Amino acid sequence: MTEIDEKIDALVPAWLYLPDIAEMLDVEVTRVRQLVKDGQLIAVRRGENNALQVPAAFIQGDKVVKGLAGTLTLLRDDGFTDEEMLEWLFTPDPSLPGTPAQALAENRGTEVKRRAQALAV
Repeated sequence: MTEIDEKIDALVPAWLYLPDIAEMLDVEVTRVRQLVKDGQLIAVRRGENNALQVPAAFIQGDKVVKGLAGTLTLLRDDGFTDEEMLEWLFTPDPSLPGTPAQALAENRGTEVKRRAQALAV
């Protein structure tokens, strides 16, 4: 959980505060914090009050986007920092098309994971 740089901040179209995510998932804020701690979500400090926020694209309805946790694990195992993971997830990939985050939201997680695994080679 770190502060985010302007480049990555510009890539991510929308952010959510942890209490908002807790409400969407119908869980306590402590559960959302645990998801971040366990590496299933990425939270960064941003904004005027330096509050923890998560990209809105990581939450779909009342669930964490399917395939996100596995993709984050693959990237982390490849040595990616949280900032590098955010940059990769929100940078357009013409071969997908769109961004890896969009592909995950569209239930194309297999394609995203294949690309994440190829990064390690």
